[in-house]
Amino acid sequence: MSIAENITILLQEIPQHVQLVAVSKTKSNEEIMQAYNAGQRVFGENKIQDMTRKQEELPKDIQWHMIGHVQSNKVKYMAPYVDLIHGVDSPKLLKEINKQAQKNNRIIPCLLQIHIAQEESKFGFSAEECHQTIQMATALPHVQIKGLMGMATFTEDQKQIAQEFVGLKALYDQLIEQNIPLEILSMGMSGDYPLAIAQGSNMIRVGSKIFGPRNY
Repeated sequence: MSIAENITILLQEIPQHVQLVAVSKTKSNEEIMQAYNAGQRVFGENKIQDMTRKQEELPKDIQWHMIGHVQSNKVKYMAPYVDLIHGVDSPKLLKEINKQAQKNNRIIPCLLQIHIAQEESKFGFSAEECHQTIQMATALPHVQIKGLMGMATFTEDQKQIAQEFVGLKALYDQLIEQNIPLEILSMGMSGDYPLAIAQGSNMIRVGSKIFGPRNY
């Protein structure tokens, strides 16, 4: 199957309200253009320097999402153009995004990363820290908290993954009930996106199912 065919099938398969982020990390401009020519406009990268190079070389109507762990000292490189930062996992990072957005006269949309997995290695806020950070963000005029993101435990246990997604959806709903204007719930990747959509995700990040195995 070609990249274009994979995109077409995915877009037919997922509900219309779910946004597909094509995870293009390690992929060439040629591969990204195959997905672009099939209608895909949102791409996710996990390294700021790679994303910045691609942003300079590829069509200007592409939306670039930063989906990896972000180091504060690199925020300045993507601040002029990034469309959404998925993995905001500390107040310090949020303050740096606000500072760099201000320098570029922008408001940068962000998702707060919530720790839902059982692995310690995953980053993210607890539910309580999430509430505190949303309060803090009201004093940061150049960032906009658009929603939440979470990554499930890397396991074959579908029941466990579903439970982790259910927990994140419950937190998202709770915040909306408190009149916090969230729009995006980003859960689900190539291996578990059907489960994530079933539990309420409206943004999925899919790489290998579009581009094939990762290039290292």
